[in-house]
Amino acid sequence: WALHLENVTMSLSGQYECTFATYPYGTKAAKIQLIVKAEEERHYLKKVWLNETLEIPCLEDMTSENLSTYPLKWLVGENGRKEELVTKEPSCPAVYRNSSVLHGQRVLLASNNALKVSPPKITDDGRVFSCHVLYHPERVQKSSTTVRVFGK
Repeated sequence: WALHLENVTMSLSGQYECTFATYPYGTKAAKIQLIVKAEEERHYLKKVWLNETLEIPCLEDMTSENLSTYPLKWLVGENGRKEELVTKEPSCPAVYRNSSVLHGQRVLLASNNALKVSPPKITDDGRVFSCHVLYHPERVQKSSTTVRVFGK
């Protein structure tokens, strides 16, 4: 006897009990505690030369996954603040949030959902760029990349 759960969400966390009647021994029961964890954020470090194009993959180790079928967003963090740069919904063009003069026209979402920053500036050094992919309302895959900018 087995319980098969599909499309597991955090709401399925809890205690499960299997009870069955046996003859002549009576009722038997087994309990299991299920803990569903949200996926952890992966962290990367990317080094780039000043004035070259910086390209940050959204999910570096998920190349086989077709990201175009899921909503995603890119954010940039600095000094504890996070600012949304671009969002992409399936089958829709990317929406850029150019509220910051720092990013202006330097940010572009590539066809493979990588973030391109051209040209990177010395002010980008130490910034953390994050990609969030929404697979399910309760399941978000995140990757964060800290950028190091070097001058020649």
